[in-house]
Amino acid sequence: MSIRRVLVANRGEIAVRIVRACRAVGAESVVAVSAADTDSLAARHANRTVRIGPATSSDSYLNQDAVLAAALGTGADAIHPGYGFLAENPEFAEACERNGLTFVGPSGDTVRTMGNKLAAREVAQRYGVPVVPGSGHITGYQDAVTAAEDVGYPVLVKAAAGGGGRGIRMVSGPDELRSTVEHASAEAAAAFGDGTLYLERHVATARHIEVQVMADRHGGVVHLGERDCSMQRRFQKIVEEAPASLVPEPVRTAMRESAVALTNGIGYENAGTIEFIYDADRDEYYFLEMNTRIQVEHPVTEAITGLDLVAMQLKVASGEPLPVAQDDVTFTGHAIECRITAESPEHGFRPAPGHITAWRPPDGCRIDTHCFDGYLVPPFYDSLLAKLVVHGSDRAQATERTRQALREFSVTGIDTNLDFLAFLTGHPDFLAGRFSTRWVEHNLDAFSPSP
Repeated sequence: MSIRRVLVANRGEIAVRIVRACRAVGAESVVAVSAADTDSLAARHANRTVRIGPATSSDSYLNQDAVLAAALGTGADAIHPGYGFLAENPEFAEACERNGLTFVGPSGDTVRTMGNKLAAREVAQRYGVPVVPGSGHITGYQDAVTAAEDVGYPVLVKAAAGGGGRGIRMVSGPDELRSTVEHASAEAAAAFGDGTLYLERHVATARHIEVQVMADRHGGVVHLGERDCSMQRRFQKIVEEAPASLVPEPVRTAMRESAVALTNGIGYENAGTIEFIYDADRDEYYFLEMNTRIQVEHPVTEAITGLDLVAMQLKVASGEPLPVAQDDVTFTGHAIECRITAESPEHGFRPAPGHITAWRPPDGCRIDTHCFDGYLVPPFYDSLLAKLVVHGSDRAQATERTRQALREFSVTGIDTNLDFLAFLTGHPDFLAGRFSTRWVEHNLDAFSPSP
């Protein structure tokens, strides 16, 4: 079954990326747009657009009925959800199937199982993948006290239905536990519709390492290497690299093998990412979660493998076997991605929507973006403006090229985090690889924006 027409159920840079992948595989693209995105870059590049509602996400990009109606009304035979919005919504994946539409991703059952962090931990253990020491679901404060004493402080209080860095709070000692559990449960219920919590041991010197996998419906599974996403702020990724060259080779090999074993075991299909925590002090790694979608940071994997992951998604969703076997996958050089956002770092990273008066990206590197001169950054969505992706022969060269590209990148009219990215990638700790997931938290005071 060949996919002929794809509804792109997303916005921003990933919508542009999917439109280009559709063109690469010979499929038509239809971009679903809210009232705020009718003149977006994705809308300009697509074969056609269809309006799905007002600017607010709940009435447009999260409106399942509107998205399904748009797909059926335009004759699409597949929906690519991108990341965020409906990408990891099992009910939406199942609704696509009921309506005869191909969901470009895994089955609804798989999304449901791996989307629940507690269930995913249990599945990982079933296939021999190590998990962070932690609890089962906690039912209240007293349950949390017992679990925290068993796990040992500091602990992370995590929402079972959370993901993407959301629904996580650290507790240093017993005095903080009651209020954290109460607030976290209420927030999880409001944000995810599920207030279930569990505890995990906090790994103080953690590196966030994730393995990219791709699987077809014929039993084929490959890993496409790993990424180091340790440079984070409040559990949100800022800078990503591939490969994870700062982690010992035996650990990287074991992570890759664990990722393939888990992917095989659950009968997974399409693109997925297995996230791990690497404890440098113990030289151990643990399963964190599985993202059942394309990742924001997929371009660094594309840069070192030469593969088009989004085009592969479309081909696999069409029923084609994987175009590569594991032995065919090779890795060349090192790639770094910086997430450029409409935020003001000097004002607590507050969002900075508005008109971009001049958009001047650097030459000689990959820029995944939806921005242009005169673009109005709306206040309704994520602040991501672009992804700067730089490749080099090794990490040192990739880092130097990244720093040069950041110096040349110019955006006027709105605040951005370009200065902050320059601070991060130029810091001696980054250059030497001496950082963990909490590095930004401990070094933020050293940042001062350019005058």
